[in-house]
Amino acid sequence: MIIAVDFDGTIVDHEYPEIGREKPFAIDVLRKLAEEGNKIILWSVREGELLDEAVQYCKERGLVFYAVNSEEPSNALFGGAQSTRKLRADLYIDDHNLGGLPEWGEIYEMVNQKREARRTVTHRHRFRLFRRK
Repeated sequence: MIIAVDFDGTIVDHEYPEIGREKPFAIDVLRKLAEEGNKIILWSVREGELLDEAVQYCKERGLVFYAVNSEEPSNALFGGAQSTRKLRADLYIDDHNLGGLPEWGEIYEMVNQKREARRTVTHRHRFRLFRRK
């Protein structure tokens, strides 16, 4: 499975342009998903040095991405004029999902069970993790 994951607000607390504190279990879950054969793509608005810092932050914690802001690791144009920044993935993990970001343990279970999950965030709002069909 190809999984595109946002950085600010998803892997770390949103402190852009600084790197916020790691969300509990975010890197552990992503590393485990990668070890299980999933292709993890960093999908971020960051560019240049800020993007390099995010990639290095994750690498220092044992998370190496399959690709960065691209569907293929060989695309060296990350964020360049020919890059659309829109990529194809089976699953997108982002803090701007309708209803917000679930806890990383729940994200792991949803991915591992290959299911579309719905859970109540509040009594009036529903959460849905969007999957590409």
